[in-house]
Amino acid sequence: MKKSRLVMIGNGMAGVRSLEELLKLAPDLYDITVFGSEPHPNYNRIMLSPLLAGEQTLEQIVLNDWSWYTDNGITLHAGWTVTKIDRQSRTVHAVNAAGESLSAAYDRLIMATGSHAFILPVPGSQLEGVLGYRDIADTQAMIDAATQYRHAVVIGGGLLGLEAANGLIKRGMQVTVVHVNDWLLERQLDEAASQLLRQSLNERGMQFLMGAQTQELLGNACGRVRAVRFKDGSEVPADLVVMAVGIRPNTSLAEAAYLQVNRGIVVHDTLQTTTDPRIYAVGECAAHRGIAYGLVAPLFEQGKVLANHLAEMGISRYQGSVTSTKLKVTGINLFSAGDFKGTDRTEEIVLSDPTSGVYKKLVIADDKLVGACLYGDTVDGSWYFKLLREGCSIAEIRDRLMFGEIPLADGGAEEQNKPA
Repeated sequence: MKKSRLVMIGNGMAGVRSLEELLKLAPDLYDITVFGSEPHPNYNRIMLSPLLAGEQTLEQIVLNDWSWYTDNGITLHAGWTVTKIDRQSRTVHAVNAAGESLSAAYDRLIMATGSHAFILPVPGSQLEGVLGYRDIADTQAMIDAATQYRHAVVIGGGLLGLEAANGLIKRGMQVTVVHVNDWLLERQLDEAASQLLRQSLNERGMQFLMGAQTQELLGNACGRVRAVRFKDGSEVPADLVVMAVGIRPNTSLAEAAYLQVNRGIVVHDTLQTTTDPRIYAVGECAAHRGIAYGLVAPLFEQGKVLANHLAEMGISRYQGSVTSTKLKVTGINLFSAGDFKGTDRTEEIVLSDPTSGVYKKLVIADDKLVGACLYGDTVDGSWYFKLLREGCSIAEIRDRLMFGEIPLADGGAEEQNKPA
């Protein structure tokens, strides 16, 4: 019996996890072809920061090596960029760095095109030494720069920016983090936790310019960046500028193929695109119920649903994800989830011990945990996240909630944590 042809555009974590799940359910259903624009097998993008810091090697962050594709009968075209989707003939067209072309026909198509770093549209953004931070090539360029230059500026005080700054410091560079807001990680931490984080990072050699707005990047006679100028007229030297100011879904292929795009490639709960049921989208490029997720856990949840439908089971639905954030920079542990900032309709339980570097805030509404922000001690983060995600009543354990998971002998989380 002739197999159906499954083609996937993208060779990243979300797409390949979808294939892994599919192979568990229906290993012989498809002839699978994968196009990846990077000349690498699937690797763990989360581990780019340890790679930059010199704590991991490229080989150590590979998730599925070359043999995995061969062993599973998958045709991988690494280093090939898909340039067109012809929905009428159900064919994708790709080119490589040498200018060669290649086409592949599909019966089902997965778009796992991921996202790209947003580069601020300021004068000088095209200078040599100005980078985003999304892939191995970016990471290697930063490693190379650290061997030749001294001053680095990271624009963006979010998760990725702080990890990039940490890695560059470990590579011996002097690093200034520029952030337009008043505190770091404003999407993951409240102001109190952020101040503790900034103090700790200062002690490790990281410098900060808060509330600073970049006006332009200045270059030298050789066309390489030499400084960052701000709207107040001040400047800081910069031989390397890393933009970590957000990501944008890669949707240009989808738009050219007239698929619906709105914050990403719009998909149903089945991960099928709303425009063409033969085409699926998964990962950072997909927009589900108006949300394009950028964290790994939701993307893996999407992958399971996608695999279920490709395996012709059709019983699974993706209904969105409740997300949490974990970060470990230079030994500092952070965790946040849900509505950790709270509102005038919520209550807060706070434990603050600046001397020990520990801060915990739990946000409660209607006897349910709706948010958590932990700094320094995150051991109970998973338990808090479970309470939050399942909507468990915490009424009977409220007085002990701050001290972590309740042992079974004490009345037990097992009984207490059933959904209300």
